[in-house]
Amino acid sequence: MEFSVVQHDPECAARSAVLTTAHGTVDTPAFMPVGTMGTVKGIAPDELQGLGFGLMLSNAYHLYLRPGYRVIQEQGGLHRFTGWPGSMLTDSGGFQLVSLAALRTVTDDGITFQSHLDGSKHHWTPELCMAIQMALGADIMMALDECPASSCSQTQAHAAVVRTTQWAKRCVLASHGCSQALFGIVQGALDADLRRQAACELVEIGFDGYAIGGLSLGEEKPALFAMVEASVAELPRSHPCYLMGVGLPEDLVEGVMRGVDLFDCVIPSRHGRTGWLFTNRGRILIKQAHYAKDESPIDEQCGCHVCQKYSRSYLRHLYVSNEMLGVRLNTIHNLWYYQTLMTTMRSAIQSGKFLSFRRRFYEQRRDCPRSAAYAVLMEAGHRSWSVGAHKRKDC
Repeated sequence: MEFSVVQHDPECAARSAVLTTAHGTVDTPAFMPVGTMGTVKGIAPDELQGLGFGLMLSNAYHLYLRPGYRVIQEQGGLHRFTGWPGSMLTDSGGFQLVSLAALRTVTDDGITFQSHLDGSKHHWTPELCMAIQMALGADIMMALDECPASSCSQTQAHAAVVRTTQWAKRCVLASHGCSQALFGIVQGALDADLRRQAACELVEIGFDGYAIGGLSLGEEKPALFAMVEASVAELPRSHPCYLMGVGLPEDLVEGVMRGVDLFDCVIPSRHGRTGWLFTNRGRILIKQAHYAKDESPIDEQCGCHVCQKYSRSYLRHLYVSNEMLGVRLNTIHNLWYYQTLMTTMRSAIQSGKFLSFRRRFYEQRRDCPRSAAYAVLMEAGHRSWSVGAHKRKDC
C-alpha cells in the first residue's frame, strides 16, 4: 500500500490524498461501504464500482464463521470469491466485543466467542486474526483490538489500551513478511489522555496506517470529536487516518475537517432499508404519507439514476408495499449521495475552501432540525479549536 498526500487545506486539518493498493487507487477522503458478509446488502459488486467506490469493508469474524476463511482462501481469496475488483479492507472482529458482548470473554491471550449462529466456541487470538485476514487476501488488515463500551470506567479503558497495544505487537509479528497493509487501532474510550497514549504507543510499534476505534457508541458528538482530535494530534501525517464506524453525513464533514482520511459505516445501506433517504437539505423518511402523491425526485440536486428516473411517490409505494426494488433503489441513492459528498469535499480541499464548503453544507440544512442542532453544536466546539491545534506530529 502507498499513501501520498496531494493537498492540505490552509485553514484546517482537511487534506486530500491518494491511497494505492494492488487493486487500484482510492482518492481520499473516502467512504467505505460496509459489506460485512462480503456484500453490501442488495448491491452487486459492479453496481458498487459503478457508483464510484474503490474500497469496501468486510468483516473477518463473520466470514470466519460463515462460509469459513479456508473456503474463501481455496477459491482464490475474498476478491475472487465476491467478484469485487476494487480494494478491500477487513475489520478484525474486535468490534464484536461490543456488539456480541454477551457471547464472549476476554483475556490477555485473546477473545473467546460463542458463535451467534450455532453456539460453538472459538478462541480468537491476534495470531489467528492475522492468519484469517491474510488468507482472505485483504488489501488492508486491521490489528485485533479490545473495544470497550463508551460507558466503561477509566480503569477498564486503561486495561483495554494496554491489551490493545500488546495485541498490536503480536499482530505485527504474526504478519511479518506479508505484503498486505496493516493498521493499528487507537482505543481509550472517552479519555483524551488515554487516546494520546494509545496513539503514541501504536506509532512507536509502526503500522501502515492508523484507525480510531471505539467511538460512535452512544456518546455525545462533542465527546466523539474531542477524542478524534486527541488521537489525530499524535498520529503521523505521512500515514492514512481511519475513523471506524462513523457515520452520518455531518460526521464525515466534521471528521474530514479534523484530518480523517477514511470512514466506514452501515448507515447509507441500513437507512436505505428503513426508508431514510439523504438529500442536500437533510434526511427524509419516504414512508410518510405526504409523499404519496409527490412527483418530485428524492433530491432535485442529485444526479443518481434513482433521482433521474423515479419519483418520491413511486419510492414510497415500493417501500410501503414491501417490494425489494424499493430497498435497492433507496440504498443506491444513499450510496451515491455519500460518494458525491466525499467527491465534493475533496474538491473543496483542493481549492483551499473546505471551511466555506462546511458552512454551505449546514446552511442548506437549516430547515432540518437535526442538522441545524448539529451545526450549532459543532460550531460551538469549533470556535474553541484553534487553527494550530489540528497540526499532527511526525512521531
